Amino acid sequence: MTEVNPAPTALEQKRQEKMETTAKKEQVLDTQIPTPVGYRILIALPNIEETYGASGIVKSQKAIRDEYILSMIGCVLELGDEAYKDKARFTNGPWCKRGDFVMFRANSGTRFNVGGQEYRLLNDDSIEAVVADPSKIARA
Repeated sequence: MTEVNPAPTALEQKRQEKMETTAKKEQVLDTQIPTPVGYRILIALPNIEETYGASGIVKSQKAIRDEYILSMIGCVLELGDEAYKDKARFTNGPWCKRGDFVMFRANSGTRFNVGGQEYRLLNDDSIEAVVADPSKIARA
């Protein structure tokens, strides 16, 4: 006995097309993100909230930009091929790995945007801490 699959509805087709378009856009963006070289580390910054908490007051574009500039937490996406290879400086091995949330000085690294996401390229010795839960860290 063979099962008959009903034709997808117009809404299901539209949803599938949107998912495919989004996937294609993400693939294109992935190719545009620079690959770190040497001793540099690629960090993705968390997205900044556009409102001030529960109040719902919308932040100005300057306030959002300032928060990005002063960001001090990010996720390690990739390490350059020479990152943490200097055994004299990194006697205990790498300070972080891909997928870690790390802390670094505000304003450090090379800042850039790809597809609305902010990134930084940092030197391997710019990492100051690995953070277990970045949602619990706030600027003082």
